Parts: sequence; structure tokens; C-alpha cells
Amino acid sequence: MRKLYRGILICFLLMESAYWASAQEFMVDSVSNEAVSTEQFYDSLKHKAYRHRITRLVYDNLVSQKGVANQQLLEQELFQLNQLEGKTIASVQVQQLDIIGPSFADTSRVSHTWLGQTANRLHTQTNEKIIYKNVLVYPGDTLNVEQVLDNERIIRRLPFIKDVRFLVRQDSLNTEMVHVTVLTKDVFSFGIGGSINGLKVASLEMYNKNIWGAGHEISGKIVGHVDREPYVGFESNYTINNIGGNFLDISLRYADTYERHGGALVFDKEFLRTTTKWGGGLTAARWKRADRLIDDGPIILDFDLDYRYYDVWGGYAFQLNKDVLYRNKQLVWSGRMRFYDFFKRPEPDIGNRQYFADSKFYMTSLSLSKRSYYRDYLIYSYGITEDIPKGYLHELVIGYDDNEFTDRLYSHLYFSSGNFIRYKPSFLFASAGIGGFFGPDRFEQGQIEVNGSYISRLYPFGRKSFRQFIKLNYILGIRRFDVENLFLNRDYGIRGFNSDEPAGKQRLTLSFESVLFSPKRILDFNFAFFGFVDVGVIGSNKHLVFTQDYYAGVGAGVRIRNENLVFRTLQLRLSFYPNHPADIGGLGAVFNERSKTQFYSFQPRKPDMLRFE
Repeated sequence: MRKLYRGILICFLLMESAYWASAQEFMVDSVSNEAVSTEQFYDSLKHKAYRHRITRLVYDNLVSQKGVANQQLLEQELFQLNQLEGKTIASVQVQQLDIIGPSFADTSRVSHTWLGQTANRLHTQTNEKIIYKNVLVYPGDTLNVEQVLDNERIIRRLPFIKDVRFLVRQDSLNTEMVHVTVLTKDVFSFGIGGSINGLKVASLEMYNKNIWGAGHEISGKIVGHVDREPYVGFESNYTINNIGGNFLDISLRYADTYERHGGALVFDKEFLRTTTKWGGGLTAARWKRADRLIDDGPIILDFDLDYRYYDVWGGYAFQLNKDVLYRNKQLVWSGRMRFYDFFKRPEPDIGNRQYFADSKFYMTSLSLSKRSYYRDYLIYSYGITEDIPKGYLHELVIGYDDNEFTDRLYSHLYFSSGNFIRYKPSFLFASAGIGGFFGPDRFEQGQIEVNGSYISRLYPFGRKSFRQFIKLNYILGIRRFDVENLFLNRDYGIRGFNSDEPAGKQRLTLSFESVLFSPKRILDFNFAFFGFVDVGVIGSNKHLVFTQDYYAGVGAGVRIRNENLVFRTLQLRLSFYPNHPADIGGLGAVFNERSKTQFYSFQPRKPDMLRFE
């Protein structure tokens, strides 16, 4: 069977890679001369090549127009900014585009379709005050390129913004002054989604990521179950982003479904910028019925938990390279207090009593962080600008668990780093961590983990482009509780592998995915075709991982997304599992929603334990 998996991997590496959507051409008006020259060159080249069948074939298979154009435009924008760096900002203004029709390349373009015009009429543009609240450059400031690019990243992360450009032009009378225009484009903020899980469970969700144009998020979900009460339940969430321009977010949640009943209030201020000095947060939750300790936790129970939970943390960042105008290296000290108080839980025993115990957990951490961002296209999105982080985050966490059964100390070390290799657009991320609890007489709930991720550069393939993605994850549990197990059916497992039979305290997974970005669009919906091979090894922590049980998944599919809409990505996937357990079949097919994959940011964070999942 292992030879079969080796053969699958070799064949997959020889396959031509799968698919994904083509990038839009973004062009800043103030640098249009160079951009137009570049575009005219490729138009002329294409016109001449298309005169003959042979040269047309060569052109289609060797020249990726959009990929070249996007890279050229990014370089031109950066060149333009560098030419104006150090000059004084005279004015800052915001200009918003309709969601359908205009682009950064042509702001005057309008939609001539009924669907596009209707969407523009129905959509409520973001209030300009909300945009200004997220702008971090002001009249009188000295123009700094790093600050401008980082400000673009911060605005792009807002759930109701499709993309943003800071256009900078020199004053016609005073060459030492510049004017900044913040050009933004919203997404259509209303969305609907749902899921069906077999014949017993279904849900329907409606949400608005920018209600009233105020930057607030609201969602409501109806959840139904055939056998478990309440048969029809409800979940809701309300979020306010960046209160008062201080990058403090507030979220309020309520749920009454067959899975959980209760609510939570969350305040959170991240170390979002490399110049942020203070970060912190507060969470208060009361769950009268819950199937897990925290949302998306590693342990999901048939037993209904009843507990209350409080969590407060804060941290201060020391800037290490103060001589640099826009600093990006921080030493962060943070502290955290977390409280669990159970009213209903599984009967405590030697195998779970620490996990479901009333406790007060105190943690402190020291983190060293350095980060910067590189702009690129066609990675996890469909033509909008993406910010790839590079840098590192290293942290030491120490904690004390004041537990009703046994007090324990906790500690872990974690190291992570990411950078571009060989070709600048190729990216490699790696991390490693080790830690656990120190009880009165032994070390327990420990783990060792290693992670790796590779994103290739964008390869031209005719009018299409493709990337290769590789992910590696290894985790070893050390004296974990009986209730704690690793599986292959989660984010670090085999996609679509919905089996709970393969389980253990040690796991190794390796994933290959090839994605082809197609230029074809239907009503602004982009199509991405992908192929994948996932291999997983899982079993006991008492033997080498390579002697454990092997499983694999091979498949292909298509992803569909419209970047003008807030809808999640739609995915159709077909899979084959050569060595499947008895509780699942050898073939799988799924059509579902898929949230956008996020980059690791190397951003300092609150003290927390390593996650065994």
C-alpha cells in the first residue's frame, strides 16, 4: 500500500496543475504613461503573433498577458511611490467606485448590464467617515512608502472592502508637496449561505458585512435537526470594526440550537500595525448547553456542557529599531487570565479531570516579531491584491493553572519564519513548537509540532496561470488525556475524509495542490480548477510515525467566486480514497462553501497554549 502512495505522489507531481481565476488589471492613473506603454507593447506583440497560426500557438502557450501586466503594474506603482517618498502630504481625500463597472484601471467605466446596474443601486456605499477612520496618513505628514503600503493592507482586510489603492500625485505648483487619493471599491455586502449534512442536519444563513454602510457586520442563521431539540434553532452575530479609529473590534453572539445555547461578548484590539504599542481583549461567555469548550475546539462531545468563561489579556510592544522611520520589529510582553467555571460536565476521572476542571489559568509571554508585506495576485483570491507576509514570530509562553484538582505549570517555545526563496514570488513558511504542562509528579498534555507551507511563483500557461501549494504538518502528543485525539478529518487532515475511526496521539500529513487560474468569467464569476493529493499517517505516540496507519485522498474540483460579492467561495470537489476505513466510502463528492484561506501574519498575539488538533 505504501508503494501505491509513492506512485500516486510521483504521478501527481508529473500532472499538469489545476486551476483558478485570472487577475484583474489594476492600473493607477498617475502612472498611466508607463503602464500604457507596456500594454501597447503586449497588444502589438499579440496582434503580430495572431497573423500566423504557428506564431499564434507560440504566443498563447508562452505569454501570459495578465500575469505580466499585473507584475508590471505593481512595480510601476512602487516605483512611482519611491520617487515621491519624503515629500510632504498636502491633502488626503477618499474616492469610492461603484461595485460593478469601474476598475482602478478605468474609473470612468460603467456597467451596461441590468444585473450590474441593479447591484449598484441596491448597494449602500461605505460611509466616507468609515474609510477616513482607517486612513493613517494625514496632511502635513512626510510620505513614507512602507506606511502607505501597510495602510493599504489594513483597509483591504476589512470584510466590506474589495481592494484599495493610494494614488499619489505631485503638486503642480510646489514640487515638495503631494496629494493622496484613497481609491476604494466595496463588495456587495449582503450574502446568503447554507449547508446540508446528510438527511438530519441543515442550516440557512443570511448576513450583511456592511449594514447601513457603517462598517458593522450582522448575521443570522437558522439551524435544524431532525432528532435533537430544539428542532429549529437560531444563531446571530453582530460585530463593529475599528471603534473610534483605535482598531478595537466588538462582537456580540447569541445561539440557541441543538449544538449550543448561550452567548458571548468579545472586545479585541490586535497588534495590527508594526507601530502598535498596546493590544488587548476581553471575552465573557455563558453557555448553558454546548458540545465543546470553545468554538471549533479540538474536542466535540455528545455530552452537553454547561459553563461560564472569562478571558482578559493585554500586552505592550517595545519598538526595537527606533532609528527606522516606519518600524517593523517588536518585542512584545503580554499577560492573560482565563477562567472556566463548570455547572455541568462529564464525570471527572483520571482521563479528563484536568480538561473539564474549574480553573484560573494565568499566562505571560515574550514575543519577538518582525514583519513586512509583499503585494501579489492569484494566490487565495481571484485577481484582487493580496498581501504576503514575510518575517518571523518567536515566542516563549509561561503559565500557571490554578486548578480544582491539581495545580500545574505550563510552558512552550514556538518559532516561525517565512520568506521568499529563489524567485521572489515563491514563498516558504516554517514553524515548530514544543510545550506542555508540568504537574506535581510528571510532565503531561505535552506536544511537539512542525509545520511547513510552500507557495510557488505564478507560472504562465498560455492565457492561464497556475501555482503549486504544498503543506506539511507533524504533531506528536506526549501523555495526552484519553479524551484528546488527533484525526484526519480536520484542517490538517485529508479533505473530505469524514471518518472518526483513524485516530491517535501522533499524526503526519502531506498535501499537494495545483491550482489553474482561468481567464474565463461568467457574470464576473471566476472559475478555478484544482487537483490534489493528501497523504496522512496516524497512530500511537509510542512508535515511529512511519510505522503507523497510512491513508490518502486524491481528487480534483472547481472553485467559483465573484470578488464583487461577499459570498464565500463555492466549491465542487470529487475525491477518491484508496485505503478507506469502513465508516466511509471510497468515492466522495461535495458541493459546499469555502472560506478564504488566510496567510500567517507573524503578528504578535495573546498568550495561549499550543493547540493539539
